[in-house]
Amino acid sequence: MNEQPLLAHLIELRTRLVRALLGIALTFLCLFHWSSDIYHLLAKPLLDALPQGGSMIATEVTSTFFVPMKVTMLVAFLISLPNTLYQVWAFVAPGLYSHEKKLIIPLLLSSLLLFLAGMAFAYFLVFPVVFHFMSAVTPAGVSMMTDIDKYLSFVLGMFLAFGATFEVPVVVVLLTRMGVVSVAKLREGRPYVIVGAFVIAAIVTPPDVLSQTMLAVPLWLLYEAGVVVAALLERKARARQQAESAESAP
Repeated sequence: MNEQPLLAHLIELRTRLVRALLGIALTFLCLFHWSSDIYHLLAKPLLDALPQGGSMIATEVTSTFFVPMKVTMLVAFLISLPNTLYQVWAFVAPGLYSHEKKLIIPLLLSSLLLFLAGMAFAYFLVFPVVFHFMSAVTPAGVSMMTDIDKYLSFVLGMFLAFGATFEVPVVVVLLTRMGVVSVAKLREGRPYVIVGAFVIAAIVTPPDVLSQTMLAVPLWLLYEAGVVVAALLERKARARQQAESAESAP
């Protein structure tokens, strides 16, 4: 570990922060021209589910400008995320031991990929099913016309919910590696996890059984995947300890 004075750390932090923000800003400027197309792509699952002649609406004067900008900024952040993570890693890595680096890098990469997978799951699988269901149950005489700003808030909430859900395997592995809970205890708690998955889904998703089930079931399956990975790592660590004990024995 390299020790540096506080001022040097602050200067390094400022440099890394500026580079991360600059990466996001440059990506945003490159995407600015296609902001309307980017929003249309985000809204496509709902637009495809609307009845013939249906459309989205903007109830605020500035919504038609600022909502696509918000979406474009989100896309710019996601695209520039590798650069942002690299800047964070370049700042933190010098203060870590080698074994800590070996643990953090896989966890960081898997967390990022799982979060993006959760967003993709929501966009490609959940949204089409939920929106077509909502369109089908719309009462007679009612036009399904969603405000673009409220739609963005709904989508971001769902992205966050499913992205966080897909982080469950990482959380399970971390808890076992830190010794907070054993694999055996995780298996014993399976019934409570299933109930908890549906409770969480009922809180963070719209009040319909379909979307709640589409969040709760992956949450449970991801928990099971985390238990399997944790068991494999635990078995590997036990075998390594036994091998080291055998080598050190006279």
